Amino acid sequence: MSVLPVVICGDPVLHHPTEPVAEAEVGTEQFGTLIADMYETLDLAHGVGLAANQVGVSKRLFVYNCPDIDGPDGTRKTGADIDAQGGPMRRGCLINPVLETSEIPETMPDEEDDVEGCLSVPGYDFPTGRADWARVSGLDEHGDPVTVEGYGFFARCLQHEVGHLDGYLYIDTLIGRNKRAAKKTVKREGWTVAGNSWTPGVDPDPFGHDE
Repeated sequence: MSVLPVVICGDPVLHHPTEPVAEAEVGTEQFGTLIADMYETLDLAHGVGLAANQVGVSKRLFVYNCPDIDGPDGTRKTGADIDAQGGPMRRGCLINPVLETSEIPETMPDEEDDVEGCLSVPGYDFPTGRADWARVSGLDEHGDPVTVEGYGFFARCLQHEVGHLDGYLYIDTLIGRNKRAAKKTVKREGWTVAGNSWTPGVDPDPFGHDE
């Protein structure tokens, strides 16, 4: 396995919809290597999700390793619920995902509870409005049909990653002062052009996990 550089916002690969994965690609050695490398990169970056175009590959797939401990209406799962779900962490790959969600709020997101970050906007986070529930259907890395769904943070992760594959970043969905702050940040960092990236495990962790 290899660690891949994570592309930073401003690169065109992050701002155009990705190409569907062809059936013939699934299960090939090359495709399997890409998925394994994405898992390795995600783990070293301490992220919860990684889309293929974030590593420069314009294909419709993402991997995730995300906590799933939120229930409906802001409740927290009990120990029994977590066991029934296979543990508090959800890990997997989704190829050609199709997203369904509950209603997305139009009000200003909470400054603490709705904060969201992204490996392609390294070192920053902003309050982001998301639907409380999401379900994604597609194929797993073996080409078998799979559907995953969840609430709260896991639902946020699913929406975030499908957004990448549709050609936009979470900062594109921001509103009000959060949108203005993100635009200023991107301009200040020089993330308006192609070619910027960082490599987990090589470059300092922009979110401070190495400290």
